[in-house]
This record gives sequence, structure tokens and C-alpha cells, in this order.
Amino acid sequence: MGDMEAGSRLGLLRRLDGPKDVLIPVLIGVLQVMGTRVVQTPQLSDGVLDRVPLDWLGYALLVAGPVALVLRRVHPTAVLLTVVGITSVYAVLGYAYGPCFIALMGAFYAAIVAGRRQVAWLTAGFWYVGLVLYLHLTRSTPGLFHDIAVASFLLLVLVLSEVSRIKHERVAEQARRSSEEALRRASEERLRIARELHDVLAHNISLINVQAGVALHLMDEKPEQARTALAAIKQASKDVLGEMRSVLGVMRQGGEQAPRTPVAGLDGLEELFARFRAAGLRVRPETRGTPRPLPAGVDLAAYRIVQEALTNVTRHAGPQATATVLIEYGPRELTLRVEDDGPPAAVPSRTPGGNGIPGMRERAVALGGTLDARPLPSHGFQVVAHLPIPAFAETR
Repeated sequence: MGDMEAGSRLGLLRRLDGPKDVLIPVLIGVLQVMGTRVVQTPQLSDGVLDRVPLDWLGYALLVAGPVALVLRRVHPTAVLLTVVGITSVYAVLGYAYGPCFIALMGAFYAAIVAGRRQVAWLTAGFWYVGLVLYLHLTRSTPGLFHDIAVASFLLLVLVLSEVSRIKHERVAEQARRSSEEALRRASEERLRIARELHDVLAHNISLINVQAGVALHLMDEKPEQARTALAAIKQASKDVLGEMRSVLGVMRQGGEQAPRTPVAGLDGLEELFARFRAAGLRVRPETRGTPRPLPAGVDLAAYRIVQEALTNVTRHAGPQATATVLIEYGPRELTLRVEDDGPPAAVPSRTPGGNGIPGMRERAVALGGTLDARPLPSHGFQVVAHLPIPAFAETR
């Protein structure tokens, strides 16, 4: 029981907005007490108001309202009703008018800003009508001007509170949108990191796996060819480390400065083809149209799609297959086509269910393009990507 009470008190303290929740009520209390002491003297014997002087109960009521305001953020409705009751008792007992209504105005403001608009407006209406009726029934009203002045001031407080509420809600909405945008960017960044690492690792490790198998097979009978395979493994390992450093370096730098290491692009395809040829894959490149600089995003995506498609060829069709790579530069579109002549038995295992094909498709779709991956009618597999090239875009 003691732990629950302690936890409840701790939660209450956390919901308070620091010193401001206490400082403002203290200032209101000082203004109400000192201000009422100043303005009460003319009201005691002016023949119109004839208010009664402050006594211990009057001072207690002037202080009680501000004390209740300490919890205005935690329990705005309860604080509003409490302060309305305290102020009503003060007025009924005949104490002097003046700053005694500051706590009441603060309670209405806190309730409206907290979203208790209906309660605040209804309470204000009932309180004003009740006050006016009481003053008229007891023949203690200062007159019509007093009634209009109180109504105008109360309405002004409510309207200003509504304006402040709208401002607070806009700020909160902007903060919410900023938070959602930050979460979205973080999610996109995680996806980008995963995609880049998958492309780098899958490609090179697949080549290492193929070359290791070749080396084991030829170790005893053809040691020279086995040595060549081991050299290819060493080079692939070096390449994967280099690309990993490049990817991670770009991610560390973020948008602060340009990366110091080159980012993969179509100008690196010849080196990519050489690595696959070293693994035994026959690669036949073909280019149509006039090669030209591409936007960085299109260039990187095109390279990664070709890389992943060739990796899939070595993984599923075997290193002895032949892959044809077509790069076609159109006026507004870059077309990539990777076909292989793998045996029919290899095709069913290459259905788009792994990470490679979805990753390639995500890259294409992110640029507004498309990617299609399917078995060819007789044998082999085909990957076709269409990547739009913006008319006005920054190139590499």
C-alpha cells in the first residue's frame, strides 16, 4: 500500500511542469491578497457597495483559490469547479471586489487550454447568471454597468483562452508531425542500411562460396587452378571489406559532407563483371543508347540491381552459366535486363521469395520505377528493371 501511494505521489510530481506550476499560483495569491487590501477601503463605506472588511476567512478564501491552481494541469476540471466555489463563497460573504477574481480567470484558462472547453463555458455561464441573480435578489448589485463589465471581462478571458488553446494545439501537432517524420526517416535509414549491407555481403560471399568450392575440388588434381580460385577468394574478401567501409563511411557522414570514397555506380560494372568471370560465370554485357551521367540514386540502384541479379545467377544457375546484361539508355528511362541460360531445374528454386528480388524491387519502386523477375519460357531466368531518369536532376 505504501509503495502504491509513493508511486502515485511520484507520478503526480512528474506531471507537474516544474517550478512554474507553483510560482504562478504564488504570484496570483500575492496579487489577490495585496490588491484586495488596497481596493477594499473605498468599498467599505461608499454607500453603494458597502462591502465587509477582510477577516481571517476572507484571507483564507483569497489564498485557497491560488493553492488549488497548483494542480490545474493535472486535474483542470476539478480545479475549475473548486475555484468557482471558493470565489462564489467569497462574493456571497460580501468581501471587497477587485483582484479576487484572478484565480478564477486562471482556472478557466487552464481548463480551456487542457481541452475542457465545454465544461469551462458552461461553468462560466452558470456562474455568471447565478452571481447576477444573487446580487439582484439581495439588492446588493452595483448596477447594470457592473453586470455588463463582469460579463465582458469574463468573455474576454474565455476568448483569449481559446486563442491560447489553438496555439498550444498547433504547437503540439507540429511536434507530433516532427516526431513521426523523425521515426519515418529512422525507419527508412534502417531499411537503406539493411539493403546496402545485404547487397554488399550477398554478392561477395556468394562469390567466395563458389570459389571455395572450386578450390576444394581442384586442390589435389589441379593445384594451379585451385591457387587461382584462392586468389579470387582473397580479392573478393578484400572487395567486401572495402565496400563495407565505403557503405558505413557514407552512413556515418550522413548529410554533413560528401563521402570521401566513391559510391558504386554503372561505371564500376566492368570491375563487377571481372569478379564474376573470375568465379566462372560468363558475362556478356551490352549497351544501347548513349551512356551519360545519371543521378546518384539511379546510378547506385542500377549497379545494385545488376549486382544482385548476377549474384542470383551464380547462386541458382551455377557459376558455369552465361548471363547477358543489357543496359539501355533512353531519353527518360534507364532499362536494365539480366538474363541467364540456367537449366530448367534451377528455375523453380529462384521464385521471388528471398531477400534479393524484393530488395531489387524496392530500389526500383523507390525511384518511381518497376522491376519484373520471372523464369523464361524454355529455361533460364530474367530480371527487367525500368528506372525513370528525371529531366532536371543532379548527376554524379
